[in-house]
Amino acid sequence: MAIERLLAVMARLRDPERGCPWDREQTWRTIAPHTIEEAYELADAIERGDVAHVRDELGDLLFQVVFQARIAEEQGLFGFEDVAGAISDKLERRHPHVFGDVDVGSAAEQSEAWERHKAEERRARDERSGALDGVTLGLPALTRATKLGQRAARVGFDWPGAEGVLDKIREELAELQGAVATGLADHVREELGDLLFSVAQLARHLQIDAEGALRAAGGKFERRFCRMEELLAERGIGPEDVGAEELEELWARAKLERG
Repeated sequence: MAIERLLAVMARLRDPERGCPWDREQTWRTIAPHTIEEAYELADAIERGDVAHVRDELGDLLFQVVFQARIAEEQGLFGFEDVAGAISDKLERRHPHVFGDVDVGSAAEQSEAWERHKAEERRARDERSGALDGVTLGLPALTRATKLGQRAARVGFDWPGAEGVLDKIREELAELQGAVATGLADHVREELGDLLFSVAQLARHLQIDAEGALRAAGGKFERRFCRMEELLAERGIGPEDVGAEELEELWARAKLERG
């Protein structure tokens, strides 16, 4: 089977005598940034609709799981089979409407049941089970802000609709402007954070993925800026060689041509 071959490849890479020096040196901590990077590359391939790259990036991400599990196995902690078994047990446990005799009428009801199961599991492990517990610090900040808002909303702490969030954004923007006027860097940083957090909540109310929306905006900016550079390169110059007014004109042209 392909997974068995992959496990064998991983074992060979980590072999103390015949393995790869770089792979042998890695630890959970040193590999973690690569795991995060591969997840982002997968998300990018999905966003672009690039099927071949989605397949490849899924493979890269799977390799990261195998790598982390191999390191654990070498330390006598657990192995890949334990990882696969644990997630299978968890999925069956959290889907009693599929693997048991519980009735769930909608996706929304399933989401609520899922969160209840997670809270019960945290209590069973003697962990805190407050509304916001379990939202990992390792998430991208926008994603984490959205999840915190979702958790708070489940216990009734939320705006009734998007208009209320827009009012909050206006309030936070005014506070940011006031902070900028003071020139106090820490105050500006705090108010900017409040504004960004509120924007994430607006995206949540509009049922828009804030992280995805920002990623798309970055891609759009990149396309337009690159087109500006191309237009200037045709004249043998770069952005630093023209004034702000001409750059604005070129930006407007790039918007028309690149969307």
